[in-house]
Amino acid sequence: MSEKDDVKSEVMKHFQKIQTVYYATCDGDMPRVRPMALIYHENRFWFSTGTKNAKVKQIQENKNSEFCLLVGQGEDSGCIRCAGESIIVKDRKTKEQLADVMPFFEEFWKGADDPDYTLIEMVVRRVEYLKPGTYEIGRFTFA
Repeated sequence: MSEKDDVKSEVMKHFQKIQTVYYATCDGDMPRVRPMALIYHENRFWFSTGTKNAKVKQIQENKNSEFCLLVGQGEDSGCIRCAGESIIVKDRKTKEQLADVMPFFEEFWKGADDPDYTLIEMVVRRVEYLKPGTYEIGRFTFA
């Protein structure tokens, strides 16, 4: 296994079913960052939001996005930065499947057909990993 494969394997171990990340979109020439629940399901990255939220329009205008997951604590902290493209998902079956894995879904939406439910898939292209407790940065890309 190559060094990049080792880094990728270590990074992927940090992802859980649902966890809070800092998600950035572009609003014109300005970044907009907010904490969000990242859903890691079937080796893919997802977010859910209200259809009228500003991030939906931002993604429609510029798909470039990034999220940052903090890992470790205190002096042994690091982070994983994932950059790529965010896509608004229209497929009902996919929206329903993801709704079923979100324990908080019913607090916000009536069902997968709720017009205020927007599902976002983040297609990760590049990853930077600051290993906890070190100053070592590992990088890799997804095809």
